Amino acid sequence: MSTGQIATAIRTALYGKEISKYKEGEDDFPIQLRFDNKYRYDAEALLNQRITFRDQTTGKIKQVPISAVATAHKSSTYSSVKRKNLDRVITVFSNVIEGYNPTEIVNKIREAMKDYPLPEDIETRFTGEQEEQAKEMAFLSKALMVAVFLIFLIIVSQFNSAGIPFIIVGSVVLSLIGVLLGLVIFQMDFVIIMTMVGIISLAGVVVNNAIVLLDYTNLVMQRRHEELGLAENERLPINEVMNCIIQGGKVRLRPVLLTAITTVLGLLPLATGMNINYFTLLSEFDPQIFFGGDNVAFWGPMSWTVIFGLSFATFLTLVIVPVMYFMMNKLKYKIQPSSNLPVR
Repeated sequence: MSTGQIATAIRTALYGKEISKYKEGEDDFPIQLRFDNKYRYDAEALLNQRITFRDQTTGKIKQVPISAVATAHKSSTYSSVKRKNLDRVITVFSNVIEGYNPTEIVNKIREAMKDYPLPEDIETRFTGEQEEQAKEMAFLSKALMVAVFLIFLIIVSQFNSAGIPFIIVGSVVLSLIGVLLGLVIFQMDFVIIMTMVGIISLAGVVVNNAIVLLDYTNLVMQRRHEELGLAENERLPINEVMNCIIQGGKVRLRPVLLTAITTVLGLLPLATGMNINYFTLLSEFDPQIFFGGDNVAFWGPMSWTVIFGLSFATFLTLVIVPVMYFMMNKLKYKIQPSSNLPVR
Protein backbone atom coordinates (compact mmCIF):
# COMPACT_ATOMS: atom_id res chain seq x y z
CA MET A 1 0.00 0.00 0.00
CA SER A 2 1.31 3.48 -0.88
CA THR A 3 0.39 7.04 0.00
CA GLY A 4 -0.67 7.48 -3.64
CA GLN A 5 -3.50 4.99 -3.16
CA ILE A 6 -4.70 6.87 -0.07
CA ALA A 7 -4.57 10.20 -1.91
CA THR A 8 -6.39 8.74 -4.90
CA ALA A 9 -9.17 7.37 -2.73
CA ILE A 10 -9.72 10.65 -0.89
CA ARG A 11 -9.54 12.65 -4.13
CA THR A 12 -12.10 10.34 -5.78
CA ALA A 13 -14.44 10.76 -2.82
CA LEU A 14 -14.15 14.54 -2.87
CA TYR A 15 -13.79 15.51 -6.53
CA GLY A 16 -15.01 12.39 -8.27
CA LYS A 17 -13.69 10.18 -11.02
CA GLU A 18 -15.06 9.55 -14.48
CA ILE A 19 -15.98 5.86 -14.67
CA SER A 20 -18.06 5.78 -17.83
CA LYS A 21 -20.09 7.85 -20.30
CA TYR A 22 -23.78 8.06 -20.99
CA LYS A 23 -24.66 8.51 -24.65
CA GLU A 24 -27.88 10.17 -25.72
CA GLY A 25 -28.13 10.74 -29.45
CA GLU A 26 -24.91 12.40 -30.55
CA ASP A 27 -24.12 13.78 -27.09
CA ASP A 28 -21.87 12.10 -24.54
CA PHE A 29 -22.29 12.82 -20.83
CA PRO A 30 -19.53 11.76 -18.39
CA ILE A 31 -20.54 9.71 -15.37
CA GLN A 32 -18.71 10.86 -12.23
CA LEU A 33 -18.35 8.66 -9.16
CA ARG A 34 -17.94 10.42 -5.80
CA PHE A 35 -19.40 10.61 -2.30
CA ASP A 36 -22.77 12.13 -1.65
CA ASN A 37 -22.66 15.71 -0.41
CA LYS A 38 -23.50 14.74 3.21
CA TYR A 39 -20.54 12.30 3.35
CA ARG A 40 -18.14 14.38 1.30
CA TYR A 41 -17.30 16.75 4.17
CA ASP A 42 -17.49 14.11 6.91
CA ALA A 43 -13.96 13.30 8.07
CA GLU A 44 -15.04 9.99 9.64
CA ALA A 45 -16.71 8.83 6.42
CA LEU A 46 -13.61 9.71 4.39
CA LEU A 47 -11.30 7.81 6.74
CA ASN A 48 -13.59 4.78 6.78
CA GLN A 49 -13.10 4.22 3.05
CA ARG A 50 -11.58 0.86 2.26
CA ILE A 51 -8.42 0.61 0.25
CA THR A 52 -7.88 -2.53 -1.80
CA PHE A 53 -4.33 -3.85 -2.07
CA ARG A 54 -2.44 -7.12 -2.48
CA ASP A 55 -0.61 -8.48 0.53
CA GLN A 56 3.02 -8.97 -0.40
CA THR A 57 3.47 -11.87 2.05
CA THR A 58 0.47 -14.01 1.15
CA GLY A 59 -0.42 -12.61 -2.28
CA LYS A 60 -4.07 -12.23 -1.25
CA ILE A 61 -6.28 -9.22 -1.96
CA LYS A 62 -7.12 -7.31 1.22
CA GLN A 63 -9.16 -4.28 2.14
CA VAL A 64 -8.48 -2.02 5.10
CA PRO A 65 -9.94 1.38 6.05
CA ILE A 66 -7.78 4.48 5.64
CA SER A 67 -7.97 5.11 9.40
CA ALA A 68 -6.03 1.89 9.96
CA VAL A 69 -2.94 3.17 8.15
CA ALA A 70 -3.25 6.98 8.40
CA THR A 71 -4.28 9.64 10.88
CA ALA A 72 -5.95 12.97 10.14
CA HIS A 73 -5.34 16.37 11.70
CA LYS A 74 -6.55 19.86 10.76
CA SER A 75 -4.16 22.48 9.42
CA SER A 76 -4.20 25.63 7.29
CA THR A 77 -2.73 25.37 3.82
CA TYR A 78 -3.38 26.26 0.20
CA SER A 79 -5.77 24.33 -1.98
CA SER A 80 -3.17 24.17 -4.76
CA VAL A 81 0.46 25.08 -5.42
CA LYS A 82 1.06 27.42 -8.34
CA ARG A 83 4.46 27.82 -9.94
CA LYS A 84 6.05 30.25 -12.38
CA ASN A 85 9.46 29.38 -13.81
CA LEU A 86 9.63 26.50 -11.29
CA ASP A 87 9.22 28.93 -8.35
CA ARG A 88 6.22 28.80 -6.03
CA VAL A 89 3.92 31.78 -6.52
CA ILE A 90 1.22 33.20 -4.25
CA THR A 91 -1.09 35.81 -5.74
CA VAL A 92 -2.87 38.34 -3.53
CA PHE A 93 -5.44 40.40 -5.39
CA SER A 94 -8.33 42.72 -4.66
CA ASN A 95 -10.70 45.07 -6.41
CA VAL A 96 -10.52 48.83 -5.87
CA ILE A 97 -13.51 50.59 -4.34
CA GLU A 98 -15.28 52.92 -6.74
CA GLY A 99 -14.02 56.47 -6.47
CA TYR A 100 -10.38 55.53 -5.81
CA ASN A 101 -7.54 55.51 -8.33
CA PRO A 102 -5.98 52.02 -8.68
CA THR A 103 -2.56 53.47 -9.52
CA GLU A 104 -2.52 55.57 -6.35
CA ILE A 105 -3.55 52.59 -4.23
CA VAL A 106 -0.80 50.43 -5.72
CA ASN A 107 1.77 53.18 -5.11
CA LYS A 108 0.70 53.38 -1.46
CA ILE A 109 1.01 49.60 -1.10
CA ARG A 110 4.43 49.72 -2.74
CA GLU A 111 5.57 52.39 -0.27
CA ALA A 112 4.27 50.35 2.67
CA MET A 113 6.08 47.24 1.43
CA LYS A 114 9.48 48.96 1.36
CA ASP A 115 10.06 48.59 5.10
CA TYR A 116 8.09 45.37 5.54
CA PRO A 117 10.38 42.55 6.79
CA LEU A 118 10.39 39.59 4.40
CA PRO A 119 12.65 36.54 4.26
CA GLU A 120 15.54 36.80 1.84
CA ASP A 121 14.22 34.04 -0.42
CA ILE A 122 10.85 35.76 -0.96
CA GLU A 123 10.41 38.28 -3.74
CA THR A 124 7.36 40.53 -4.27
CA ARG A 125 6.11 41.87 -7.58
CA PHE A 126 3.12 43.97 -8.61
CA THR A 127 1.53 42.23 -11.55
CA GLY A 128 -1.90 42.07 -13.12
CA GLU A 129 -3.38 45.26 -14.52
CA GLN A 130 -0.53 47.46 -13.26
CA GLU A 131 2.08 45.29 -14.96
CA GLU A 132 0.16 45.38 -18.23
CA GLN A 133 -0.20 49.16 -17.99
CA ALA A 134 3.55 49.50 -17.45
CA LYS A 135 4.24 47.42 -20.57
CA GLU A 136 1.73 49.45 -22.61
CA MET A 137 3.23 52.70 -21.32
CA ALA A 138 6.73 51.59 -22.31
CA PHE A 139 5.56 50.54 -25.79
CA LEU A 140 3.62 53.75 -26.45
CA SER A 141 6.48 55.89 -25.13
CA LYS A 142 8.81 54.22 -27.61
CA ALA A 143 6.22 54.76 -30.35
CA LEU A 144 6.06 58.46 -29.46
CA MET A 145 9.86 58.79 -29.58
CA VAL A 146 10.00 57.02 -32.94
CA ALA A 147 7.24 59.27 -34.31
CA VAL A 148 9.02 62.43 -33.13
CA PHE A 149 12.33 61.19 -34.57
CA LEU A 150 10.76 60.47 -37.97
CA ILE A 151 9.07 63.88 -37.93
CA PHE A 152 12.45 65.45 -37.17
CA LEU A 153 14.10 63.68 -40.12
CA ILE A 154 11.33 64.72 -42.50
CA ILE A 155 11.52 68.37 -41.40
CA VAL A 156 15.32 68.39 -41.77
CA SER A 157 15.03 67.08 -45.31
CA GLN A 158 12.31 69.59 -46.25
CA PHE A 159 13.79 72.74 -44.69
CA ASN A 160 17.44 71.80 -45.20
CA SER A 161 18.06 73.26 -41.76
CA ALA A 162 18.92 71.96 -38.30
CA GLY A 163 17.49 74.85 -36.28
CA ILE A 164 13.89 74.84 -37.46
CA PRO A 165 13.31 71.11 -36.72
CA PHE A 166 14.45 71.66 -33.13
CA ILE A 167 11.95 74.50 -32.74
CA ILE A 168 9.10 72.42 -34.16
CA VAL A 169 9.93 69.30 -32.16
CA GLY A 170 10.36 71.49 -29.07
CA SER A 171 6.82 72.80 -29.52
CA VAL A 172 5.59 69.19 -29.59
CA VAL A 173 7.33 68.45 -26.30
CA LEU A 174 6.04 71.67 -24.70
CA SER A 175 2.49 70.87 -25.83
CA LEU A 176 2.53 67.98 -23.33
CA ILE A 177 2.35 70.64 -20.61
CA GLY A 178 -1.14 71.52 -21.83
CA VAL A 179 -2.20 67.88 -21.62
CA LEU A 180 -0.97 67.50 -18.05
CA LEU A 181 -2.42 70.84 -16.96
CA GLY A 182 -5.81 69.95 -18.41
CA LEU A 183 -5.88 66.57 -16.70
CA VAL A 184 -4.87 68.12 -13.37
CA ILE A 185 -7.29 71.07 -13.54
CA PHE A 186 -10.30 68.96 -14.50
CA GLN A 187 -9.15 66.05 -12.28
CA MET A 188 -9.20 63.43 -15.03
CA ASP A 189 -7.34 60.14 -14.94
CA PHE A 190 -4.29 59.49 -17.10
CA VAL A 191 -5.50 56.47 -19.08
CA ILE A 192 -2.39 54.72 -20.34
CA ILE A 193 -3.48 53.57 -23.79
CA MET A 194 -5.94 56.19 -25.02
CA THR A 195 -4.15 59.18 -23.46
CA MET A 196 -0.87 58.13 -25.06
CA VAL A 197 -2.62 57.59 -28.40
CA GLY A 198 -4.01 61.12 -28.05
CA ILE A 199 -0.52 62.50 -27.35
CA ILE A 200 0.86 60.79 -30.47
CA SER A 201 -2.05 62.19 -32.52
CA LEU A 202 -1.49 65.62 -30.98
CA ALA A 203 2.12 65.63 -32.17
CA GLY A 204 0.99 65.48 -35.80
CA VAL A 205 -1.38 68.45 -35.49
CA VAL A 206 1.14 70.61 -33.58
CA VAL A 207 3.86 69.89 -36.13
CA ASN A 208 1.50 70.82 -38.96
CA ASN A 209 0.68 74.23 -37.44
CA ALA A 210 4.32 75.02 -36.70
CA ILE A 211 5.40 74.05 -40.22
CA VAL A 212 2.69 76.24 -41.77
CA LEU A 213 3.86 79.23 -39.73
CA LEU A 214 7.62 78.85 -40.11
CA ASP A 215 7.53 77.88 -43.77
CA TYR A 216 5.63 81.04 -44.68
CA THR A 217 7.88 83.17 -42.44
CA ASN A 218 10.91 81.76 -44.18
CA LEU A 219 9.34 82.55 -47.53
CA VAL A 220 8.64 86.16 -46.48
CA MET A 221 12.26 86.57 -45.39
CA GLN A 222 13.54 85.29 -48.74
CA ARG A 223 11.23 87.64 -50.63
CA ARG A 224 12.33 90.57 -48.48
CA HIS A 225 15.93 89.60 -49.12
CA GLU A 226 15.29 89.88 -52.88
CA GLU A 227 13.34 93.14 -52.53
CA LEU A 228 16.24 94.84 -50.75
CA GLY A 229 18.62 93.64 -53.47
CA LEU A 230 21.02 92.05 -51.00
CA ALA A 231 23.76 89.76 -52.15
CA GLU A 232 23.58 86.07 -51.37
CA ASN A 233 26.25 86.38 -48.69
CA GLU A 234 24.44 89.24 -46.96
CA ARG A 235 21.91 88.85 -44.21
CA LEU A 236 18.76 90.78 -43.56
CA PRO A 237 19.04 93.36 -40.80
CA ILE A 238 17.74 92.07 -37.50
CA ASN A 239 14.84 94.54 -37.53
CA GLU A 240 13.80 93.24 -40.96
CA VAL A 241 13.88 89.69 -39.59
CA MET A 242 11.52 90.75 -36.81
CA ASN A 243 9.18 92.45 -39.27
CA CYS A 244 9.09 89.32 -41.44
CA ILE A 245 8.27 87.16 -38.43
CA ILE A 246 5.45 89.54 -37.43
CA GLN A 247 4.09 89.54 -40.98
CA GLY A 248 4.22 85.74 -41.14
CA GLY A 249 2.35 85.50 -37.83
CA LYS A 250 -0.36 87.88 -39.06
CA VAL A 251 -0.92 86.02 -42.32
CA ARG A 252 -0.86 82.54 -40.77
CA LEU A 253 -2.92 83.48 -37.72
CA ARG A 254 -6.20 82.51 -39.37
CA PRO A 255 -5.09 79.06 -40.69
CA VAL A 256 -3.57 78.10 -37.33
CA LEU A 257 -6.65 79.21 -35.37
CA LEU A 258 -9.04 77.54 -37.82
CA THR A 259 -7.10 74.26 -37.58
CA ALA A 260 -7.20 74.34 -33.79
CA ILE A 261 -10.84 75.43 -33.50
CA THR A 262 -12.20 72.93 -36.01
CA THR A 263 -10.22 70.09 -34.41
CA VAL A 264 -11.39 70.99 -30.90
CA LEU A 265 -15.03 71.41 -31.94
CA GLY A 266 -14.90 68.18 -33.92
CA LEU A 267 -13.62 66.25 -30.90
CA LEU A 268 -16.06 67.72 -28.37
CA PRO A 269 -18.97 65.37 -29.32
CA LEU A 270 -16.61 62.40 -29.01
CA ALA A 271 -15.20 63.66 -25.70
CA THR A 272 -18.59 64.36 -24.12
CA GLY A 273 -20.36 61.35 -25.65
CA MET A 274 -23.03 63.39 -27.42
CA ASN A 275 -25.70 61.09 -28.86
CA ILE A 276 -28.45 61.97 -31.34
CA ASN A 277 -31.41 59.78 -32.21
CA TYR A 278 -31.59 60.23 -35.98
CA PHE A 279 -34.72 58.07 -36.28
CA THR A 280 -36.80 60.41 -34.15
CA LEU A 281 -35.00 63.41 -35.65
CA LEU A 282 -36.21 62.52 -39.15
CA SER A 283 -39.62 61.16 -38.18
CA GLU A 284 -40.67 63.43 -35.30
CA PHE A 285 -38.08 66.24 -35.50
CA ASP A 286 -37.00 65.27 -31.98
CA PRO A 287 -33.24 64.56 -31.85
CA GLN A 288 -33.33 63.37 -28.20
CA ILE A 289 -29.81 64.65 -27.58
CA PHE A 290 -28.07 63.32 -24.49
CA PHE A 291 -24.49 63.18 -23.27
CA GLY A 292 -22.59 60.23 -21.87
CA GLY A 293 -22.61 56.55 -22.62
CA ASP A 294 -20.18 53.67 -22.81
CA ASN A 295 -18.22 55.20 -25.70
CA VAL A 296 -17.01 58.05 -23.46
CA ALA A 297 -14.99 55.67 -21.30
CA PHE A 298 -13.06 54.56 -24.38
CA TRP A 299 -12.79 57.64 -26.62
CA GLY A 300 -13.06 60.34 -23.94
CA PRO A 301 -9.44 60.22 -22.65
CA MET A 302 -8.01 60.42 -26.17
CA SER A 303 -10.31 63.28 -27.20
CA TRP A 304 -9.67 65.36 -24.07
CA THR A 305 -5.92 64.82 -24.49
CA VAL A 306 -5.98 66.29 -28.00
CA ILE A 307 -8.28 69.14 -26.90
CA PHE A 308 -6.14 70.16 -23.92
CA GLY A 309 -2.85 69.79 -25.77
CA LEU A 310 -4.00 71.56 -28.95
CA SER A 311 -5.49 74.49 -27.02
CA PHE A 312 -2.17 75.02 -25.26
CA ALA A 313 -0.10 74.27 -28.38
CA THR A 314 -1.94 76.95 -30.35
CA PHE A 315 -0.57 79.51 -27.92
CA LEU A 316 2.88 77.98 -28.40
CA THR A 317 2.59 78.10 -32.18
CA LEU A 318 1.53 81.73 -32.30
CA VAL A 319 3.79 83.12 -29.55
CA ILE A 320 6.57 80.79 -28.42
CA VAL A 321 7.53 79.42 -31.84
CA PRO A 322 8.06 82.88 -33.44
CA VAL A 323 10.03 83.99 -30.38
CA MET A 324 12.25 80.90 -30.58
CA TYR A 325 12.66 81.48 -34.32
CA PHE A 326 13.75 85.08 -33.72
CA MET A 327 16.15 84.09 -30.94
CA MET A 328 17.66 81.42 -33.19
CA ASN A 329 18.31 84.01 -35.92
CA LYS A 330 19.74 86.48 -33.43
CA LEU A 331 22.09 83.83 -32.07
CA LYS A 332 23.05 82.91 -35.62
CA TYR A 333 23.93 86.52 -36.32
CA LYS A 334 26.27 86.60 -33.33
CA ILE A 335 27.97 83.30 -34.11
CA GLN A 336 28.23 83.86 -37.90
CA PRO A 337 27.96 87.57 -38.75
CA SER A 338 27.86 86.84 -42.48
CA SER A 339 26.20 83.90 -44.14
CA ASN A 340 24.09 83.07 -47.15
CA LEU A 341 20.60 83.21 -45.69
CA PRO A 342 19.29 84.13 -42.24
CA VAL A 343 18.01 80.70 -41.27
CA ARG A 344 20.40 78.23 -42.87
